[in-house]
Amino acid sequence: MRRQLTKSRKLPPSPKAWFTAGMKVAFQGVPGAYSELAAHDYFKKQKFDIVPCPEFQDVFIAVTKGKADWGVVPVENSLTGSIHQNFDLLLENRLSIRGELKLRISHSLLALPGASLKTIKHVYSHPQALWQCKKYISSIKGAKPVDYFDTAGSAKHVSELGDLTIAAVASKTAAAHYGLKELKAGIENNKKNFTRFFVLSKTKSKKIPRNPKTSIAFDLKSVPGALHKAIGVFADLKIQLFKVESRPIPGRPWEYIFYLDFAGDVTSKATQEALKALKPLTSKLSILGSYAESD
Repeated sequence: MRRQLTKSRKLPPSPKAWFTAGMKVAFQGVPGAYSELAAHDYFKKQKFDIVPCPEFQDVFIAVTKGKADWGVVPVENSLTGSIHQNFDLLLENRLSIRGELKLRISHSLLALPGASLKTIKHVYSHPQALWQCKKYISSIKGAKPVDYFDTAGSAKHVSELGDLTIAAVASKTAAAHYGLKELKAGIENNKKNFTRFFVLSKTKSKKIPRNPKTSIAFDLKSVPGALHKAIGVFADLKIQLFKVESRPIPGRPWEYIFYLDFAGDVTSKATQEALKALKPLTSKLSILGSYAESD
């Protein structure tokens, strides 16, 4: 049995403390988080200050209120699927998707200097990371997984407790941040483990990106064949769909919001025709952003 979700006593700065000089990029977690690694990868040619946020919603708040210029949030993992909370937050906060990044996720087992596989009794990390490393963790004799709010946060927690019987699943970067050692690198079940991130801004891009991709969200009117007709719009216009996903609409049981990613920029003729054809089928249609498709 897993222990219940444990929260750190020392969370990242509160929204009132968000202020740094220069360009600012917000992410959820503490330094060493995979979202921070994604931010550094995406903005590798620019200088910026990081804005660590306690929760995903705080990333959206930071960008909306101008406390950060950009936000970087995970939206999908190649093994565990979509991070639904962030799709919901996209609709609630009206930020624009300006870019995407697919980051290779390599987990490590981290512990204090002096610890070993024989001393480890509990392994802390975010539930998704524990699931992604389930096979390796189960091979550690006597060790039990413990859900934690964040991967890098779990590394920080292990560092602060000073207990040789606990370990964390986090990035190699987190080990360097918190003075931990790698007991084992690359412990994920599947090496083809990638997380897709959205890069968010209050403003829309004024340029057509290379290899453009667009994300939209819409509900459907209660008419026969509405979903078939909506998807058929893209087939008729020969527009490639990358992702189709539905989410329940709060307060409207058995009604859904549909999220679509497809090839093309929002200003292109084909996209404009698709949106025009969709409108009679929907009660609400939102353009989440056009951006360059990640390699």
